[in-house]
Amino acid sequence: MSAQPEPALLYSEEEDALRAAVRDLLTDHCDPADVITRTESASPHDVSLWKSLAGPMGLAGLLVPEELGGQGATHREAAVVLEELGRAVAPVPYLTSAVVATEALLACGADDLLTEVASATSVAVLAVGLHVAPGGPVPGVRLEGDALHGELTGIADAAAADVLLVPADDGGLYAVRATDATVTPQTSLDLTRPLARVTLEAAPGHRLGDCAPAVRRALRSGAGLLASEQLGLADRLLTETVRYLKERKQFNRQVGGFQALKHRLARLWLEVAGLRAAARNAADALTTGADTDVAVAVAQAYAAQVAVRAAEEALQLHGGIGMTWEHPVHLYLKRAKADSIAYGAAGTHRSALADLAGLPKP
Repeated sequence: MSAQPEPALLYSEEEDALRAAVRDLLTDHCDPADVITRTESASPHDVSLWKSLAGPMGLAGLLVPEELGGQGATHREAAVVLEELGRAVAPVPYLTSAVVATEALLACGADDLLTEVASATSVAVLAVGLHVAPGGPVPGVRLEGDALHGELTGIADAAAADVLLVPADDGGLYAVRATDATVTPQTSLDLTRPLARVTLEAAPGHRLGDCAPAVRRALRSGAGLLASEQLGLADRLLTETVRYLKERKQFNRQVGGFQALKHRLARLWLEVAGLRAAARNAADALTTGADTDVAVAVAQAYAAQVAVRAAEEALQLHGGIGMTWEHPVHLYLKRAKADSIAYGAAGTHRSALADLAGLPKP
């Protein structure tokens, strides 16, 4: 039996170059104050930023093969993009369209829609609740003749979708144009990734393929790469909190010089370093196919607690200013909390990991 290759956890030169390009774009076009303003509007998604990411940079088709107009890249590159989007809490449908929906389309061999997604002509969204874990029960709508009837809730980024990928009760996955559905906003904790209710009333749909394997593949990739978004979020919060504590003074000395705060930051740094290893391992496993289920479960069993703790520490250590609406730390806290239940809560992934390892469930 041949030994499996060691996972590649370090970043390549190409990945570093991709990171720099994405960070430069987000620095210029995704200012925290603008994100806050956008969350207060009726259009939380930043369409112009999405077009810049998806068009000139070609990030919408990162996982799409070159023969279909995509970049033919791997999950490792997609993970780098998600790290940067997490750092900026960017209100764009990258995870939902360029990763989750794209994986479902790849599983179904839906070449025409993949070409649309890769060229940024269409935004596709999988109409499965954001809370559903890989392998979890997937609600479907009713198929009557050639039309779809029913309601699905908790669909992330449905308001930005041109095409909805809808599970049906016949076991199929159907493509439905958003204009043929009613999309109603729902109250969302994370204002930068809004949820919606999708209602179908005799909506025409095109059958793409079998639902179960496509949705499982899509949700597994979503869960695995979500860890990279959580990593970017936690790393940004740690960096900004350290910077603030170096500048803030109390009793005529830097607040960051107090030993108790140093201990808290050191512990958080260790946790973020652990999250980086878990997230990179999940991205590498999705790329190579080696122990993918285990790597994804490990990453998501750990990522949520680190991201949430980083946000809570940032909120506390920024003091009074961190409690204000004008400071962006609340965006990160809400994203971290929402991500903690996205594609399965940590407990769900721990149970899945126990099953995979043949151990008693926690």
